[in-house]
Amino acid sequence: MTTNVSAILFAGGKSRRMGTDKATLLFGGKPLWHHQLGVLRQLRPSEILVSARADPVWRPDDVDLILDATESHGPLSGLAAALARIRTSHLLALAIDMPSMTADYLSSLGEEIRAGSGVVPMIADRAEPLAAIYPVNAIADVCVALRGPDFSLQRLVKQLLCDGKLHAVSVGKEEQPFFRNLNAPGD
Repeated sequence: MTTNVSAILFAGGKSRRMGTDKATLLFGGKPLWHHQLGVLRQLRPSEILVSARADPVWRPDDVDLILDATESHGPLSGLAAALARIRTSHLLALAIDMPSMTADYLSSLGEEIRAGSGVVPMIADRAEPLAAIYPVNAIADVCVALRGPDFSLQRLVKQLLCDGKLHAVSVGKEEQPFFRNLNAPGD
């Protein structure tokens, strides 16, 4: 992956359906946060950030914190704060609850980025915005979305695709398991 990419781990969800903080759930014998940071570290980004509502006790010292705004609007708030802070051209986003994602797949996404344009995986007509790479020039669009009534990343991604700030990469059947989310205890 290019060295001009920052990475952010989104770990600020309320985990209502799970009933406990997803970041501390064990996956392969390790807490999800440890597993996901390991995936990001394999990519050797310029910096690694974690987006959360408060500073998690598990955050390693070498991982910077991006706090959601007081009135958080989910991942959109963290995306806005991270894009405003990074000094690289692109930001790789990864959700805490997507433990089947691989460094190899994310690296292949990194090969798809272009100057001023990021990449978002698509399964059929649905974007996977929390395993995507955003260009820093998307900050204005993200801020506009934060001021509007719809805080959906799906809506934002559609706008960024139309504006050429993102391009879509189709997810093959063999890659679809990478995007499995852990949302409820049965998952």
